[in-house]
Amino acid sequence: MCLTRLLAPTGACAHYRGMSAGLQHPDEPVTYRPDPAVLPLAGWLGDPVAAADFPETRLRWRNDRAAASVGLAGLSDEEWLRHFGRFAPLEGNIPRPLALRYHGHQFRVYNPEIGDGRGFLFAQMRDGAGRLLDLGTKGSGTTPWSRSGDGRLTLKGAVREILATEMLEALGVNTSKTFSVIETGEALQRGDEPSPTRSAVLVRLSHSHIRIGTFQRLLALEAADEMEYLIDYCLAHFPAPPPPADAPDRDNPAIRLMHAVVERMADLAASYMVAGFVHGVLNTDNMNVTGESFDYGPWRWLPAWEPGFTAAYFDHAGLYAFGRQPEALHWNCGQLAVALRLHAETAPLVAALERFGPLYMAAVARRWCWRLGVEPQGIEPDTQLVAACEQEMREGRLQPDAFFFAHRGGRGAASGALGAALAGYRPVADTHPYWADAAPQSMLIEEVESIWAAIDQGDDWAPLHAKVAALRRMGEAHGPAPEPAGHA
Repeated sequence: MCLTRLLAPTGACAHYRGMSAGLQHPDEPVTYRPDPAVLPLAGWLGDPVAAADFPETRLRWRNDRAAASVGLAGLSDEEWLRHFGRFAPLEGNIPRPLALRYHGHQFRVYNPEIGDGRGFLFAQMRDGAGRLLDLGTKGSGTTPWSRSGDGRLTLKGAVREILATEMLEALGVNTSKTFSVIETGEALQRGDEPSPTRSAVLVRLSHSHIRIGTFQRLLALEAADEMEYLIDYCLAHFPAPPPPADAPDRDNPAIRLMHAVVERMADLAASYMVAGFVHGVLNTDNMNVTGESFDYGPWRWLPAWEPGFTAAYFDHAGLYAFGRQPEALHWNCGQLAVALRLHAETAPLVAALERFGPLYMAAVARRWCWRLGVEPQGIEPDTQLVAACEQEMREGRLQPDAFFFAHRGGRGAASGALGAALAGYRPVADTHPYWADAAPQSMLIEEVESIWAAIDQGDDWAPLHAKVAALRRMGEAHGPAPEPAGHA
């Protein structure tokens, strides 16, 4: 199964990186700039809630790299615990947390009874590039949308999210950042892991928490005015290049948003595939309109190149298997198109949706060359290179991280179809010492379990911190992922 043939022509805009105003010089420390832009929408977008009163708050993880990007790295540990364990409001920010309301398709079954059941939107601020960023929680207590859940998060789940986000960031995926993990001193009962187990509250830094499911809810309520406001909010705070010049009804805000989301989702799908990553639960309530991956549950990295590999034990039909992820994100974009029918005609929405396939193929080719460390040659030869690499991995049952590392810059004993495909490619200049390591970094389930076992059995956090340092070093070696042509 070829990555570039998963979708018939019917990837894409990378996430937005800057604004024309309010930029800070890259060498200057970023100052904290609160901007609770969501407050005018709060009356219909969410419900004010209070965080749980946890028995204790023990700081286990603070992401000072992410905190520095929004001017919060200077907080003392005591202040950190007060804001991200007890959830005292940040100065000038959202006065009460908001549990967001949304609907969604869960494994293709529509569910109107969901929303933030164990999390909330806590704060919003600008980063040094002027982007609006959110601080949202996971495991912060019950909300009106908790249903029968306890609103809590296991410490293991929090550790797994640290590992997932750090690995994805190192591989160029547009992902939320695990900002904070605080152990909360409760013994949780869970049916899918040994219980009782330790508890935690997690804070993520994310470029929005507006989901496709947010729009689906407004459609279900026939809330046309609120949807118009939300479209304008998204275009104002998550801007994107305009649609193609020949796009029908391209000046309609709903159409502009549709094109932006299709571009972002096509690139996100490509980034998952090139990373060898399986998200596991690609429901529409887990789809951020900024194209940023978030909400990590039963994720896995491929042990071998296998399109049918699934991450979730409950995904019996393989709906979100590795090779079906592009199809899933395309389908989810279709649900956004259905919702936006409140403000646009069908034909221009379909025209935007039909761009997904070509954008996805271009994004795969672009990202594949980047990870392989070769200069791209154009969509046709790059697509042939991808196909040759896939064949090599599939026939040899090769692990993707090992494959890309072994053949970085065209090195390695490549013969046959792969050797022929690589022959015409020039390597990029690789000077980082990571490329001389004996083996690449990876994130297979055995290592994840080993890192957790050290914490669970001996309260030893050293393996986790060592892994994060190694992943960040790998990220430095790769450098930033490539932008689509015409996107700054």
